[in-house]
Amino acid sequence: MAGHNFEDLEVWKRSCRLSVDVFKLIQPLNLFALKDQMARSALSVASNIAEGAERESEKDFRRFIYIAKASAGELRTQLYIGLKSGYFEEQQVKHLINEAREIASMLKGLANSLNVSD
Repeated sequence: MAGHNFEDLEVWKRSCRLSVDVFKLIQPLNLFALKDQMARSALSVASNIAEGAERESEKDFRRFIYIAKASAGELRTQLYIGLKSGYFEEQQVKHLINEAREIASMLKGLANSLNVSD
């Protein structure tokens, strides 16, 4: 899978769409720290999938897939914090949280499918 065209991966496509949706959500946000961190974690999911796919080994690809999965968890945490802090309303973030959770599950499946011995 290393060197595979990441643009063909459904998980990468969904991660890109998630980033765009997060950017739209946080655009009016005045709290710089949360806005910046959410932008970074959202970007990190798709970016790490792409970087890993461009690496020369399955082992590297797997490592970057797990980094992307961790970023999806980070983003979910930030969405929950924004919700609990009153920056977002539940209807704004519920689908984003679910999408991040599904992407994380897809990433775990992708990592498990790679032929890598630990």
